[in-house]
Amino acid sequence: MIYLQLFWSFIQIGLFSIGGGYAAMPLIQAQVVQHHAWLTMSEFTDLITIAEMTPGPIAVNSATFVGIRIAGLPGALIATFSCILPSLFIVSLLAFIYYRYKSLSLLQSILASLRPAVVALIASASLSILLQVVFGGQAMALEVVNWVGVVLFVAAFFALRKLKWNPILVMVLCGVGNLLVGLVR
Repeated sequence: MIYLQLFWSFIQIGLFSIGGGYAAMPLIQAQVVQHHAWLTMSEFTDLITIAEMTPGPIAVNSATFVGIRIAGLPGALIATFSCILPSLFIVSLLAFIYYRYKSLSLLQSILASLRPAVVALIASASLSILLQVVFGGQAMALEVVNWVGVVLFVAAFFALRKLKWNPILVMVLCGVGNLLVGLVR
């Protein structure tokens, strides 16, 4: 039964996550945290961090992690396969259609209309993770703010956007910074 649940959950994620891994995060969260309670919100945040750091698409890495956590190696294979299965069919069909009708203005209009929805999905996922980091999953109050997380976020944002530092270096420095603060406490 768990294999069927994994298959059904991740085929939905694969089918409806238009726009890539970041756009899939709200869908993954809805399935693994809210609907099935396979992970807590804190574990989900860790999952996204790990899935982002490891090579490969975030949704596929998340599916593999959740599958192995819930049902071992067979669960990982089923979750990963079901996550990529819709893309295999959809991309093949879209490639055929695009190649055949790429000069039509209707097709260009359809593609342009999908952009705002993708931006909204990415913004939603980013806000969920930011709220988890800043407030630790608790009610929004000044007393529960994770100031170390806020400072690291601002510093990382500045280092990435303004100084154009290597993202891997920024992640390592944030990890070291958080470790040092934890050791001091």
